[in-house]
Amino acid sequence: QVQLVESGGGLVQAGGSLRLSCAASARTLSTYNMGWFRQAPGKEREFVAAIAWSGGSTYYADSVKGRFTISRDKDTVYLQMNMLKPEDTAVYYCAAHARGRPYAYTNRSSYNYWGQGTQVTVSS
Repeated sequence: QVQLVESGGGLVQAGGSLRLSCAASARTLSTYNMGWFRQAPGKEREFVAAIAWSGGSTYYADSVKGRFTISRDKDTVYLQMNMLKPEDTAVYYCAAHARGRPYAYTNRSSYNYWGQGTQVTVSS
């Protein structure tokens, strides 16, 4: 079992930046493909970004491309969010995919473990 903990959310003005972090308690994330998703009130949880276990490949939703950057080290996955917009307001979740299982990085059901989420609010 992998327990993921997100941090770094908060309230920011439009155009500002935040950096989210995701770490696993008592376990390294180095062997997992990792993703960030978000869910706004009344909407479905949607894909934001993903990074391969090796860190060699990254993927982004069109809505955040050029503004958000996903990265990782051995134990933590980051989401650097720049030029934030009010429509980025959501609860952000990190998720882990165990290698060896089927994987489609935009698909919520591909991920085996989820964090509790961190709120990001962007004011206009």
